[in-house]
Amino acid sequence: MDKYDLGLSKDARIIDVGGGVSTLADDLLRQDYKSITVLDLSKSALSSVKVRLGKTAESVTWLEGDISTIALPEQYYELWHGRAAFHFLVNPEQQQQYLKNLVNALRPGGHVIIGTFALEAPSKCSGLPVHRYSHEQLANALGEDFELKKYDKKLHITPGGVEQMYLYCQFRRIA
Repeated sequence: MDKYDLGLSKDARIIDVGGGVSTLADDLLRQDYKSITVLDLSKSALSSVKVRLGKTAESVTWLEGDISTIALPEQYYELWHGRAAFHFLVNPEQQQQYLKNLVNALRPGGHVIIGTFALEAPSKCSGLPVHRYSHEQLANALGEDFELKKYDKKLHITPGGVEQMYLYCQFRRIA
């Protein structure tokens, strides 16, 4: 997160949507962030991270649920980190619900970092269809309430050796 230079206080409320077994919560805790929420569909992924974090897991809020149906607190978060979840929402209604939750839960002036499949990525992941994006397409999906601040791509190689080009975009909510 340091490469994004968001200027967040250590008390900033951060949500990692689709956190899975990523190490973002670990990294944020090591950097002394105090208000971290991790949301994922997978109970086993969340349990795995809790075991990995040990006692420090108690300082994280854990939410098991679907971002397209879960209710989140209004204008609560200062940073929304969407990790590899948005591209699995191939149904327009699910995408709209994700975006509705984003707008509802993120404070005006808040930041969004979304990692999703780039146009060069495979059309499926783990056997599931995905929606691939350019930075322009992702900016259009978020709408005029969000300003694209920066973007980059990174090649991810899965444990099975599959190459997946990811697109990372940073936005700021302007309304």
